[in-house]
Amino acid sequence: MVLSRTFVVFPLALLSLLNLGTLRSSELEEKPPAEPLGLKPVPWPKDNPYSASKAELGRLLYFDKRLSADGTVSCATCHKRECGFSDCKEIAVGINGHKGTRHSPTIINAAYYTHFFWDGRVDSLEEQCKGPIANTKEMAALKDAHEAHRECVNKVKSIAGYQPLFKKAFGVDQPTMEEIAQAIATFERTILSGNSPYDRYKAGDSSALTAEEIRGMAIYKKTGCVNCHGGFNFADDRFHNIGVGMDQKDPDPGRSAITGNPKDFGAFKTPTLRDTANASPYMHDGSLKTLEAVVEFYDKGGVPNKNLHPLIRPLHLSKEEKEALVSFLKALSGEGWQHVQEPGSFPQ
Repeated sequence: MVLSRTFVVFPLALLSLLNLGTLRSSELEEKPPAEPLGLKPVPWPKDNPYSASKAELGRLLYFDKRLSADGTVSCATCHKRECGFSDCKEIAVGINGHKGTRHSPTIINAAYYTHFFWDGRVDSLEEQCKGPIANTKEMAALKDAHEAHRECVNKVKSIAGYQPLFKKAFGVDQPTMEEIAQAIATFERTILSGNSPYDRYKAGDSSALTAEEIRGMAIYKKTGCVNCHGGFNFADDRFHNIGVGMDQKDPDPGRSAITGNPKDFGAFKTPTLRDTANASPYMHDGSLKTLEAVVEFYDKGGVPNKNLHPLIRPLHLSKEEKEALVSFLKALSGEGWQHVQEPGSFPQ
């Protein structure tokens, strides 16, 4: 009897363990990719958690030009991998050659932002994804945002090949704008940059940075760059007036157009400096072509105006100090986004 009971119990216990192992294997498949060295865990939204099927669907939608009104512009048009997920242009260009008003910021490490667009007008990556689809200077032909979104949704619904992908990712085969935005946002949260020479140096590899880069890091801290471009993402997710464009006839109001606060006039969101060497030109208007030009701009103290940030002042750096600072900025280029490729084909 004892042997019999042992024989019966053992297979049941083994079966339980096997089931548990299968469950854990399934759970592992739904875990997002590991963040590169130097980054914190991506804050995945509770209402839009990661799934591999959702990320892959988002990749397809991100590169699919059919989401635009005339089928010529996709998210990737203004956020190209080869341009550091910016677009290598001063100012973004949308459908029918319509020129926008600002430079396309990189989406690398956008997963960590709490405000989006240069003026911070939305507070989630999902809402950011909806913006260009409804903007007539980017992807829309209709001025009414709701109508533009409806047109995009109807296009996606008309593509039979997308239906099983939405079914797998969301449990629906007739998506709304919410599911489209959530899928794209999920994909964009996987576009990360870490494990740079700087990260490896901070982790204990003393050979990861050159002597010049180490000197540049000291200058970066001494001059106060770290006050706005601090933390693991080298961005404070806040808004500052550093004088860019303030010498123009009609300066871009920046954040003040959203808040209505005159003190926010000319203030723009601090971008990450990770992989900044791959995302030129720079500033919200794309007016500075190189990192050397950016350093020169700060060295001169920006452009004086009534809202200029108090920390923006002439730095009086030497030629060698400027070169070291640029070298350090280049050492912030890392890994975690280079694997992204445009799909070879799209759902039909």
